Amino acid sequence: MKDLIYEKTLAAGMALVNVLFPRRCPVCGRIVYPEREMICPSCISRLSVVKQPVCKKCGKEVLSDQIEYCLDCTRHHRTFDSGAALLNYNEAAKHSMAAIKYKNKREYLDFYGAAMVSRFGKLMNLWQADALIPVPIHPSRRRERGFNQAEELAKRLGRGWGLPVDRKLLIRRKKTAPQRELNPSQRLRNLQEAFQINPSYKEEDKEGKVPRCAVLVDDIYTTGSTIEACSRVLKSAGVEEIHFLTVCIGIGR
Repeated sequence: MKDLIYEKTLAAGMALVNVLFPRRCPVCGRIVYPEREMICPSCISRLSVVKQPVCKKCGKEVLSDQIEYCLDCTRHHRTFDSGAALLNYNEAAKHSMAAIKYKNKREYLDFYGAAMVSRFGKLMNLWQADALIPVPIHPSRRRERGFNQAEELAKRLGRGWGLPVDRKLLIRRKKTAPQRELNPSQRLRNLQEAFQINPSYKEEDKEGKVPRCAVLVDDIYTTGSTIEACSRVLKSAGVEEIHFLTVCIGIGR
């Protein structure tokens, strides 16, 4: 009897939340209908899901299954072992990611996180990761936004897969210049000294704390400079295997 009363009370509470704070679509921004969905059914087609064949290193779409690596991964050394992304970074995804980052639409990550948990479950079992590590942002940017979108995404993935999220191991010590106008080599140089292992991870305490296999989590992968810079720092700290997951990945490189 008590369980039935609890369930009814919970259902009533959730219904009230839905009325007061209706879920909005991560693509169009309108209230989602049917209300139990996380995205408008009509908006799903505006997102471009990454399809096979993909680059064996970064997971970016390639033109043929005879191609092992995309042009970027052929030209540039990759410290990370492999990666995958949910979506191609088209205009709809670009608009949605910007709303999350700059308009505090964190709830949009509920949909992207659930989709990634569903799609990449087998991949995570293959990787046998010990921890998810969100790509850190500079403290000043965190104060401006009030959150780190990569950390918010990692929390959702961690809950879905039952994996710990380590947000303390890797930190950002340098606020870098905007990356948009830089080429891949310039981006990597720009980030070279931006990341470091948290000094609170003392040498004598590292054993058992630094994961053997880590999965970096971020919102967008473009040239790979950010993931590469983070991977170099983590490898130097003793992480043996590094993969990454992002919501979006750039097209055409």
